[in-house]
Amino acid sequence: MTDVVALGELLIDFAPKSVNENGYPILSANPGGAPGNFLAALNKYGCSTAMIGKVGDDMFGRLLIKTLQGAGIGTDGVVVDPGQFTTLAFVSLDESGNRDFSFARKPGADTCLTPDEVNGDLISGARVFHFGTLSLTDEPAASATKKAVKLAKDRGILVSLDPNLRKPLWKTEDAAKAAIEWSLRQADIVKISDEEISFLWGLSPEEGAEKLLLEYGVSLAYVTLGPKGCYAVNRSNRITVNSPSGIKVVDTTGAGDIFGGSAMSRFLKIKKSPADLTAEDMTSIVRFACTAASLSTQKHGGITSVPEMDEVLSRMG
Repeated sequence: MTDVVALGELLIDFAPKSVNENGYPILSANPGGAPGNFLAALNKYGCSTAMIGKVGDDMFGRLLIKTLQGAGIGTDGVVVDPGQFTTLAFVSLDESGNRDFSFARKPGADTCLTPDEVNGDLISGARVFHFGTLSLTDEPAASATKKAVKLAKDRGILVSLDPNLRKPLWKTEDAAKAAIEWSLRQADIVKISDEEISFLWGLSPEEGAEKLLLEYGVSLAYVTLGPKGCYAVNRSNRITVNSPSGIKVVDTTGAGDIFGGSAMSRFLKIKKSPADLTAEDMTSIVRFACTAASLSTQKHGGITSVPEMDEVLSRMG
């Protein structure tokens, strides 16, 4: 049995390294895509994983598959499409390492995954199915995602969600809200940011977390607070964990995904249902995830920035 199977986008992040004499950025290509980053953290911390998605039959698609395999992520569910180009994302960073995105995705291969191409056997053999909402922006990937979610729920498999809002990829903000709302109602475990809660409902992190439990049926919610840490809730407990101090941030790309994968790795080791976690369990999970995510911001990229286990444990003391 595979611990976690994820479906979604695989892409190349182009991040600025320097500027040439005419003021144009010199870019570094990094493997990315939120589900891939999420799975990379899980593999790094001892879990088995597999990816479902689509890349182009081009140099970047082949590199992405090679990178996933090098990280220990199963690629039997990754389709190579000679008719589409691998999706590209161009990242701009401010002085604090916070990023903004522009996408070459009209279409990108990840949006072209069809329902028939979803590897149902991978999902059926997983403990957890994970997805984000970027695979809902366009057809046929939206229908493929809904098929995969239904299969997981029909099999009684835990469903994990990271909305991963990227406004430029949606035709309208209302379309983004509708897709995220649908996704939240499917999920048992949700990792969501304070900014996404504000976007959806105009609520505080604490209010948004309660809404997820009471109105959406979520069993465990992690509300990330950027550099401040995370607020987490289940039916019985409410905890807050601060991120470690003294981190010199280079690039925050993938940090939220790495938080999610790191948290999932610790959750799976506890072997309890999300609703039955104690406050001590949740604090342990979130403290590890906050530390791993914070350390990842000291390097560029997502998949390649997941810190080693020893580094995380050492920083935690």
